[in-house]
Amino acid sequence: MIRIFAILMMLASPAVAVEPDEILDDPALEQRARDISSGLRCTVCQNESIDESSAPVARDLRLLVRERLVAGESDEEVLAYVVDRFGEYVLLRPDARGANLLLWLAAPVLFAVALFVGWRVIRRRPAQAKDSLSDEEKARLEELLRQ
Repeated sequence: MIRIFAILMMLASPAVAVEPDEILDDPALEQRARDISSGLRCTVCQNESIDESSAPVARDLRLLVRERLVAGESDEEVLAYVVDRFGEYVLLRPDARGANLLLWLAAPVLFAVALFVGWRVIRRRPAQAKDSLSDEEKARLEELLRQ
């Protein structure tokens, strides 16, 4: 039972691929670097942050972030530099403005349209089924229902 619990705890905790030689001496700068890199996507792994990825590209990005922080740049300047260099794709949570706003809104709008069309189709079906009988078929149906 304890082994199962230990395995589940290891699976639940996030993996961290930051290597000891990457860690900054200043704990405040290191925390800022971790905060920034947790929001940056590894371009190889795609849905992992660069902190979680052990890919060489992720290591290079982690070192780049730390290098820029040591140079005295603010968090926003570091993020802007990385986004300018790699594009918004590198952000795990892109901004919901500009062209991205269209992408953020497209799924809910298309879902609402699909619900509306489905509701209209379902609502019309019974009316079409009643009107599709000829007079002879209606008479035969009435006769069968009486029996």
